[in-house]
Formats: sequence, structure tokens, C-alpha cells
Amino acid sequence: IANVMVISVIERRGEIGLRRALGATRRHIASQFLGEALLLALMGGVGGVIVGITATAVYANVKGWALIVPPIAIIGGLGAALLIGGVAGLYPATRAARLSPTDALRTT
Repeated sequence: IANVMVISVIERRGEIGLRRALGATRRHIASQFLGEALLLALMGGVGGVIVGITATAVYANVKGWALIVPPIAIIGGLGAALLIGGVAGLYPATRAARLSPTDALRTT
């Protein structure tokens, strides 16, 4: 997530500079990139939970067991994904927020 978001910051310098020049604060920019990182992490977490439940269902079916997926496992998986995504998104969000509008617009 961190790598994807750093590349996103680099590729979107012009957009960041334009938004800053039009009045967006550093907090707005950081919030946008942190939100994108969390959304990316959530989508990955949901995908992981779906794959995990599917694999568990197949294994339980092969063994003739009842499928039991504790809700805490789903919540824990999604929570871990969001926590890791949030931590991974901090550096790119900070980097995007620190770009000066003039430098960001000049590099495009």
C-alpha cells in the first residue's frame, strides 16, 4: 500500500499543486491520501476475508465438518487490514501534504 501510494503522490504532483494553489490545506491533502490508503486496505481486507472464508468452507466440506467462521475472525482481519493500511498510508500522505504548490506545479 505504501509503495502504491508513494507512486500515486509522485504521479499526481500537478493535481496536488493545483489543489493547494486553489486553497486546499495540507490537512485536506493528507486526509485525501490517507483516505485512499484506507480504502485500498479495506478492499484488500474484504478480498482476504472472502478468500479465507471460501478456503475454510472448502476444507470443512472436504473433511465433512460444519462451517464455523467466528465473527471476531472477520472483524480482526478487517481491523488488521485497516490498521496496516493506515500506518502504510501515513508517509505518502505526509509527503503529499508537504509538497509546495509552486514546486508541484513546476514539475508537471
